[in-house]
Amino acid sequence: MLNRNFTKSDFVLNNENRYQLEFTVNEIGEGSNLTVERKKENGEYETVQAEISRLNDKIFINWSEPFDGRLIFEK
Repeated sequence: MLNRNFTKSDFVLNNENRYQLEFTVNEIGEGSNLTVERKKENGEYETVQAEISRLNDKIFINWSEPFDGRLIFEK
């Protein structure tokens, strides 16, 4: 399993007033078995059920607020 860390500053506010991360298929593969984890204040990670969508070769992760975390995936 591979992972990709992200920070609050990586999120962009979209047209639906949700915060969004954008990845390409080249970065993380086809997107099967994606797990989104949020970093807690104590440094541990918790799994969250973020909305994940696709459009062409892009994969979007949406959440109500930006957070530090990581995306776990199989390449």
